[in-house]
Amino acid sequence: MTQAPAATKAARRQHDREIIALAVPAFGALVAEPLFVMADSAIVGHLGTAQLAGLGIASALLTTAVSIFVFLAYATTAAVARRVGAGDLQSAIRQGMDGIWLALLLGAAVIAVVLPTAPALVELFGASDTAAPYAITYLRISSLGIPAMLVVLAATGVLRGLQDTKTPLYVAIGGFVANGLLNVGLVYGADLGIAGSAWGTVIAQCAMAAVYLFVVVRGARRHGASLRPDAAGIRACAQAGAPLLVRTLSLRAILMIATAVAARLGDADVAAHQIILSLWNLTAFALDAIAIAGQAIIGRYLGANDARGARDACRRMVQWGIGAGVLLGAVIVLARPLFIPLFTGDSVVQDAALPALVVVAIAQPVCGIVFVLDGVLMGAGDGRYLAWAMLATLAVFAPVALLVPVFGGGLTAVWGAMTLMMAIRMLTLWLRTRSGHWIVTGATR
Repeated sequence: MTQAPAATKAARRQHDREIIALAVPAFGALVAEPLFVMADSAIVGHLGTAQLAGLGIASALLTTAVSIFVFLAYATTAAVARRVGAGDLQSAIRQGMDGIWLALLLGAAVIAVVLPTAPALVELFGASDTAAPYAITYLRISSLGIPAMLVVLAATGVLRGLQDTKTPLYVAIGGFVANGLLNVGLVYGADLGIAGSAWGTVIAQCAMAAVYLFVVVRGARRHGASLRPDAAGIRACAQAGAPLLVRTLSLRAILMIATAVAARLGDADVAAHQIILSLWNLTAFALDAIAIAGQAIIGRYLGANDARGARDACRRMVQWGIGAGVLLGAVIVLARPLFIPLFTGDSVVQDAALPALVVVAIAQPVCGIVFVLDGVLMGAGDGRYLAWAMLATLAVFAPVALLVPVFGGGLTAVWGAMTLMMAIRMLTLWLRTRSGHWIVTGATR
């Protein structure tokens, strides 16, 4: 076999070091979000199937309410990283402060919408009469933590852009431990039931936001960046994130459709779907750790006018994504008989979840490619293409998923449709990266 030139090997090792240095801490921080939901699911699941089904519906709504604004992290990471590559740290942090102010404004608006409309939102998801009251309770209480969650997103984006993924890791670990202790104490110790789980999560999220604000404000003062809200900067931040908002809304619509279809299959199926979705989110965030590294690295290379470095980093990260996907798929297959009983002792729920998990495992290598390429294009600021590509994916997925109750197949068919969705995303992202149109150098795109 022909050996790669020494320079190529050295470049590959450099990329590997950068990816590991950013992705490993990012993994720990990213999995905190699904671990929050998984911890809540494990604690609430032992209260009963109706409570777990209610949590599943409320969690899907809350995740949607927060995740549609994930551009606060993604767009901020790319913009800050470009300025870091160009050597302008003051401007980089100022960009991040605009994102944090925008997060606070959006959080207040979301609370104003969710609190009065919680019953209608739960009904829209087709919750049963037994699950609906629990879903409404959890949704209303947890919505109070949304501003804190959005601040965490924006501040995390600032630190990632500064090539710092260790601080988010430390905050995530502290938040996860606090969330678990608070949930156990409030659900069982204080006998608050599902409401205790919601309050515990809100308190943990607010504490995490406070720590992030302390770190970012300290950095802003060190580099002389203003802390005051700037209307023009906030408006520019919102405009830059608009395409990613469309992209994320389309993705959340896909997940909402999947949960709504599962809910119409019955309480056992939606409870099983909640367990699988928790695991799917965990694997997705694990794969996204490489994508987060991609956002920071690609943005920095492009900001430093190094197009070749950006291409090489993209190629190497795809290889990492495929390898991680294969490993995660194998772990899911081997661990599924041990994993599901952690969340429920209901044999009907377990029987519905087991075959669907096999489908999830098979899809993991495809997911690895998708998340990495998604991160690369986000790091390049190629939000407009990502928006159109996700809209096209939604247009294909929606009719397929909605036909599942008509033609049968149960929860396994729902996750088969999810795998089809990921395959379509892989195709659209691969075509874009191959074209090279995403490569635009400079401190701003």
